[in-house]
Amino acid sequence: MSTVVETVTNLVQPIVAHHQFDLVDVEFVKEGKSWYLRIYIDKPGGINIEECALVSDEVSEKLDALDPDPIPQAYFLEVSSPGAERPLKKPEDFDRAVGDYIHVSLYQKIGASKVYEGTLEKLTAETLYLKVNLKGRFKTFEIPRKGIAQARLAIKF
Repeated sequence: MSTVVETVTNLVQPIVAHHQFDLVDVEFVKEGKSWYLRIYIDKPGGINIEECALVSDEVSEKLDALDPDPIPQAYFLEVSSPGAERPLKKPEDFDRAVGDYIHVSLYQKIGASKVYEGTLEKLTAETLYLKVNLKGRFKTFEIPRKGIAQARLAIKF
């Protein structure tokens, strides 16, 4: 985790918790010539634009008060919902996703692929059990958590 992401995560967590929101993710990325500090928040039932603006104002105020500035370059601050395909990163994200349709990218192939979409049937501390539709036949894959590069909720078409 970058120093900026760590610093901002530590700064944002109490603000988000105070409002009883969940901190989903913090990223600091360069796109083209611009830098973006993105903070994703959520709550049961979803987050709205006013709540994002509230957190944005509070985070901006706190960041401006830090000395030395943890982000020396110019950047855009964005506070938003993670959307329908929210990332699954923390153990509690996976716990909430049991029974949901998810997308999983792996570091190494399991079976014929490094990418699977299916229903998260259950999980243990070490393994996800993902029920995947392979051409009309369902198969449950046991996916080691340590082998997951990325995971997110997915929309089933």
